[in-house]
Amino acid sequence: MISDCYARLRNLTLVTLPLAGLAGAAVAQPGANGASFMDDFDTLNTGFWYVSDGWNNGAHQNCTWSKKQVKINNGILELAFEHRKEGERNFACGEIQTRKRFGYGTYEARIKTADGSGLNSAFFTYIGPADKKPHDEIDFEVLGKNPAKVQVNQYVSAKGGNEHLADVPGGANQGFNDYAFVWEKDRIRYYVNGELVHEVTDPAKIPSNAQKIFFSLWGTDTLSDWMGTFSYTEPTMLQVDRVAFTAPGDECQFAESIACRMD
Repeated sequence: MISDCYARLRNLTLVTLPLAGLAGAAVAQPGANGASFMDDFDTLNTGFWYVSDGWNNGAHQNCTWSKKQVKINNGILELAFEHRKEGERNFACGEIQTRKRFGYGTYEARIKTADGSGLNSAFFTYIGPADKKPHDEIDFEVLGKNPAKVQVNQYVSAKGGNEHLADVPGGANQGFNDYAFVWEKDRIRYYVNGELVHEVTDPAKIPSNAQKIFFSLWGTDTLSDWMGTFSYTEPTMLQVDRVAFTAPGDECQFAESIACRMD
């Protein structure tokens, strides 16, 4: 379970970014300005993605976000973790986030996660006090201590405690797997490799605020009960083959998309 301390630190330290112009299509929630898209990372569009650089999210995080840890390699986004002095930390790690905010719809990513206990390979959406909004969040997190599972979770006004573990056949760190969630006003459905693994219908557990999309790889020395004892042996990386968002009513963004077969 993610600690309340970590949640509070995330609230305070995630960077605030300027909003881009409103998308042409109607948006479902106030503040949502992102339209349907698919990015297969032939290049890194820094007009669309903000690369975190030069800080960390608090004492729980043993690495500093660095733009040097974010690369494109043959159509794959690579977020690296390595032993290298960076800022206040002895390790450097990578994170990107969208500059726009997205609302209800289908979120999908094809990912191979990093190796190593004490590491967190994450695909998630988030908004919080740094953006003058309540802390709302929807997560896929693979903890290096057990890459056979992915943890899904939601935060509503900084209240979490909604963790659910789902199987990743063959291991999340052994190859690319597809992770998706469909966020609606009255439910969230989570999918792994096209299979429904969890559904949330309790209104108190469903975020309502438009959020940014994040990918991150980071480590900890202190949250061992949750993420495992930190054990570094060599550089590792989170790899992302593609990411897509499909707004309700829009055509699906790629042939294998969950949105292609939604009711």
